[in-house]
Amino acid sequence: MKNILFFIGLFSFLFCCKCNLIAQEIQEDILYKIVSPKGLVLDNHESPTNMTGVFLEKEKKGAKGQLWRIVPYKECYVIYSPFTAKSLDIVDTDNGKHPLNLWDYSRANVNQHWRIVPDRDGRYAILHNDSNWGITFKGNEKEGAEIYAINVSETTWKLVKTSVKLPPENIRGKHEWENEQIFAVNKEPGHSTYIPYPSIESLRNDRLYYEKPWETPSSSFYSSLNGLWKFYWTKQPSERPVDFYKTTYDTSTWDEITVPSNWEMLGYGTPIYTNVNYPFKNLPSKILPQKGFTNETEMNPVGSYRRNFQIPKDWDGKKIFLHFDGVYSGMYVWVNGRKVGYSQGANNDAEFDMSSFVNVGENILAVEVYRWTDGSYIEDQDMFRLSGIHRDVYIYATPQMYIRDFSLRSDFLVDDLLSSKLNVDLWIKNDGGKVAKGNSVEIQLWDPFGKLVVNQVQPIENLFKNKENKLSICTLVEKPLLWSAESPQLYTVILALRDDEGKETEAMSSKFGFRKIEIKNKRVYLNNEQVFFKGTNRHDIDPRFGKAVPVSTMIKDIELMKRHNINTVRTSHYPNSPKMYALYDYYGLYVMDEADLENHGNHGLSDKLSWQPAFLDRITRVIQRDKNHPSIIFWSLGNEGGAGVNFDAMYKRAKELDPSRPVHYEGKNDAADIDSQMYPDIARMSRFDQLDTDKPYFLCEYAHSMGNAPGNLAEYWEYIENKSQRMIGACIWDWVDQGINKVGAPSSHYYYGGDFGDKPNDADFCCNGLVTPDRRVTAKLLEVKKVYQYIKLRPLAMSAGKIEVSNGYDFLNLNNFRVVWKILKNGIEIEQGTINEGLNLPPNEKATLTIPYTTKINSDSEFFLNIYFLTKNKMPWAEAGYCIAEEQIPLNERPSVATVDLSSLRELKIDVLKDSLGIYGSKFQILFNKLNGKLLSLKYSGKERIYNNGGLVLNWYRSAGNDKYTDQHYYKSNIKNILFNYKLDETGKFVTLIINATVNVDAPKPIEIPYSVKYIIYENGVIDVEASFTKYADAAIIRRLGLQLIMPSGYENVQWYGCGPHENYIDRVQSAMIGCYNMTVDDMASEHYVRSQSMGNREKIRWVTITDAKGDGLKITSKDNLSFSALHYTDQDLWEATHDFKLKEIKRPEVYLNLDCIQQGLGNATCGDIPLPKYMIPENRPISYSFRIERVE
Repeated sequence: MKNILFFIGLFSFLFCCKCNLIAQEIQEDILYKIVSPKGLVLDNHESPTNMTGVFLEKEKKGAKGQLWRIVPYKECYVIYSPFTAKSLDIVDTDNGKHPLNLWDYSRANVNQHWRIVPDRDGRYAILHNDSNWGITFKGNEKEGAEIYAINVSETTWKLVKTSVKLPPENIRGKHEWENEQIFAVNKEPGHSTYIPYPSIESLRNDRLYYEKPWETPSSSFYSSLNGLWKFYWTKQPSERPVDFYKTTYDTSTWDEITVPSNWEMLGYGTPIYTNVNYPFKNLPSKILPQKGFTNETEMNPVGSYRRNFQIPKDWDGKKIFLHFDGVYSGMYVWVNGRKVGYSQGANNDAEFDMSSFVNVGENILAVEVYRWTDGSYIEDQDMFRLSGIHRDVYIYATPQMYIRDFSLRSDFLVDDLLSSKLNVDLWIKNDGGKVAKGNSVEIQLWDPFGKLVVNQVQPIENLFKNKENKLSICTLVEKPLLWSAESPQLYTVILALRDDEGKETEAMSSKFGFRKIEIKNKRVYLNNEQVFFKGTNRHDIDPRFGKAVPVSTMIKDIELMKRHNINTVRTSHYPNSPKMYALYDYYGLYVMDEADLENHGNHGLSDKLSWQPAFLDRITRVIQRDKNHPSIIFWSLGNEGGAGVNFDAMYKRAKELDPSRPVHYEGKNDAADIDSQMYPDIARMSRFDQLDTDKPYFLCEYAHSMGNAPGNLAEYWEYIENKSQRMIGACIWDWVDQGINKVGAPSSHYYYGGDFGDKPNDADFCCNGLVTPDRRVTAKLLEVKKVYQYIKLRPLAMSAGKIEVSNGYDFLNLNNFRVVWKILKNGIEIEQGTINEGLNLPPNEKATLTIPYTTKINSDSEFFLNIYFLTKNKMPWAEAGYCIAEEQIPLNERPSVATVDLSSLRELKIDVLKDSLGIYGSKFQILFNKLNGKLLSLKYSGKERIYNNGGLVLNWYRSAGNDKYTDQHYYKSNIKNILFNYKLDETGKFVTLIINATVNVDAPKPIEIPYSVKYIIYENGVIDVEASFTKYADAAIIRRLGLQLIMPSGYENVQWYGCGPHENYIDRVQSAMIGCYNMTVDDMASEHYVRSQSMGNREKIRWVTITDAKGDGLKITSKDNLSFSALHYTDQDLWEATHDFKLKEIKRPEVYLNLDCIQQGLGNATCGDIPLPKYMIPENRPISYSFRIERVE
């Protein structure tokens, strides 16, 4: 044993010596070529794009893609290209199943950590640190060979030093907008949102703003500068009108532009949608053209804005501030020809003291806005890149001694929350010419019902001129009403300054909510209750106005969220307009307030200390502005910015500014109070949840809702709510499709990346919302409403009508809701009742509810109990009687389909021809092609029900956004190996016909689908169909198996008994109750996916009818499992049209009736996992279904 230990120790010593030797040999300030055994080199082809590969190529002089920097990180190395800032990364390589990828350089990213292990002859194995996968190639070592990372790799490499100098990773320009350390010149520090008034009386008399602070104030100390401005746009700075700020400059011939707005939405320049790639050359801090990009011709557009404005006489002698709520991306400001300052931070407030620049009467304001600045490197969010003054602009006045900022906090004395301190911190500044003496501040607290609860006056110590003092005031409030998203009780705090004579000189107000946030027991608690955050991410976007989102759209968003049981918003990935937070407070939503910071295209910036001040400014300003909003539960440091030391500094700053709220950052959980992940599948989520840590765990993004999506939402929440150890919730990606209008095109036409000729672009990856651009309710949103609902029901003893009800609300009693119930027989309501008093059930409690139905349940029909919970009272977000939760409970088994009664049938006639088989009965006839098994004709009373010989044929094609993990193209198919057999029953009353065949799909990798169809055709025109199909392994292109029937035009009316009324799929069906529904074929295509794709499916079908205006048509009755859709398009049509608004152009008159045995689930694979195994089509075994076709009239 001692000998073994000796050799182990010796080996360890030698290994460490080798590692140390490597560390000494590799120099991080040298560029290397990584050379294969045959002398080929690793080459990234200078790709600036993530998820692109690395290749073997001949050594080529001047090829930057062959130069690599190798930098140490802890015990490993990161290998990256300093020319593109992309690293060797094992993301999605799956142990050699896919090639090695490039990804944004980030030293802390474990996917980029490599060990460089010496071999022999000066060669090295390059092994991934965690997986031990080695960098290698498959097959022959030849030019163009892709590079892989595989767990069994014997490939070794030479690291050859070059004399090429390291490119500078940060170059500053001569202007402020190309210098990462200059993001504010003469800009005021951030502060809480407020509007000053001359007195408390004038403040309270402005009832609209006082009660709803998202409205426009009418203070005499405030003046809006929104409206028409003079405007001049240029493609690049060198073309801008340099002297336009001068008072003598003539702008009379300029265009006029509305402020706020995005100039691209008005036809100036190109909207650009890109997810990760910067829309300019990635060389911080410069803004340079990139070959092939839009900015090659529109290098850095500049918008020059001018307008006149008035300063009232009674503002003379006051402080006067100019305030911008948001400008993309940087701006210079002049007043009356004099330069006031400069600002960056597109979604942060920018405020300037222009007291010394203005005169009473008319003044001139000039603003020069740059589309791109160095700040754009940390504004690389997944969105349309739009420019200009996109939020409100206004001026306001204060006395020379004024409240510059204030902070409001509740501090509960004991755990019962019956008594709380109201802590008020005020920063009072004296910009007057003398010492301020004898002043005081008055604090009033008004409860939600308009009762004055606190009225306290406190003297202010003498304040020297040009000084600022902090004043802290504490008052006690007994039995405060608590704020939560379920019961958003809002108080109003009024702050007023009085001079030495007791006269009010300034007053302002802020809404305030008493609430307590804490982390304990691995969860987040609000007001002593553990809360699940049922959330969505939300971008600021309006299809017509871009990022200049109108208040009406803001309110629409919030009302829709509340109506659909969403209680949390992550402001992805920047602070919203201040008005939005007033709305969040008022309506009741929990908010993760995110700093305007995402350097997705260059994670390395997070490790560069020269960028740290800019990083800190982003978190500082969002906290300074939003700290008093009760809706904000979390601060978030930003999004997808890497894991560098700058995030550690941001976390420290956030905790200094506000220790009361948890801090989130998914990119570096060590710099956060909660763990966070994006898009894990359920298995990975479960494993991470089980880690031995006390930190709460949150999914900041999941259920990627791009196009026809998402799938298996219910399974996520079954785990989160009922099985998790420390999970606190999740936010769907995301709220609204970012489809926008084109100038001159109809407002109902929505466009995505590439439609504007924008480069780079990520196509329709911006269209992943729960609602459409115009905020229509979708099947996706209805599924979220059902899965997120707080009221859960479980059958106990249904013969006695007993149901267990669980109240999942944290603060609401169920006596706030009426209970309505209905009994359905075969999908039709036959009995209903109401429990008007509701159910007196406290939060987080369970009780038994008895439904007093009297219907006799028998076995020859199918019965369901539907239960609905309706709001008793009008809510800010819905009328009284709005259904907030519902459940359907089956009361018996579904009866089987009756057999055909042969007693009244006559004998069939059969006509056998060379290539066809005709079968004739009473008022019906049917014709088959014997060569391919196709149903050519089906007539009842002489009327054809099949269009253009389009009988029941195998249908394998579907293409939805989430199918992107595999080939989404349509390929032609052909039938082979057909066996066509039939037999007339000895009674002569029915024929059995069996078709066995194989369909060949002519994909690049050909696919075979064996199938069989059995028909039993009765003399009365009833046709029983049984079909079976086999999907082989490695046939991922097959995402549906069923039969398709094409019907002639005129069959426009669809009625069905099954899941509905909205579209549903096997893993998105929780919200679709079984019942009888009807609509037109046109209505079946009502989801309006911006990027057109397969749609319209309905699951668990009992029967479906397709009829003409007279009610004549076909009825299909399922005997086991059936889903269907009926559309005027093929799925190939839908996918190849690319846009919803193009469907009108390609609409076909015939009806494509898809009768599916199975469609696989939707899953989340546009950014996440494929469907769960139980929702996939089984492989290598037959699956089957059966149904009946008959005439309906």
